[in-house]
Amino acid sequence: MTVMETTSTRTDLCASGPSAHPRPDGQDRYTISEVSAFTGLTAHTLRWYERIGLMPHVDRSHTGQRRFSNRDLDWLAFVTKLRLTGMPVAHMVRYAELIREGDHTFEERQELLEATRRDVRTRIAELQDTLAVLDYKIDFYAGARRAPEGTGA
Repeated sequence: MTVMETTSTRTDLCASGPSAHPRPDGQDRYTISEVSAFTGLTAHTLRWYERIGLMPHVDRSHTGQRRFSNRDLDWLAFVTKLRLTGMPVAHMVRYAELIREGDHTFEERQELLEATRRDVRTRIAELQDTLAVLDYKIDFYAGARRAPEGTGA
């Protein structure tokens, strides 16, 4: 069992939407190498996530081998999105801790996500400004190539 968000009426699988899983629930026991192949995360990263508390309670086989579930894949998809936002790992670990603490932490979880959204929007604005500069320069060079090469003797 891994980090999950629940309320009395629903479960938030921490994914951005329904995702197709390689195996149906109940038959969803994946090795670390399979999860690595599905997610693009290295086995080292998956072990590190577990060690720092970002992926706690990964099931183990009777031989001690990690066995990931579809819920784990959903959580990893969400964590990957958080990484893309630039959210610090410490904040992601805090978010996971808040989930484990229960529903009374909804407000703090929301605040963490809202702060991240503000940071993302700021970065998007910076990137749009940068894109405008690039577009200007590209148009300049395209126009310069079309212009006649010299107007004199």
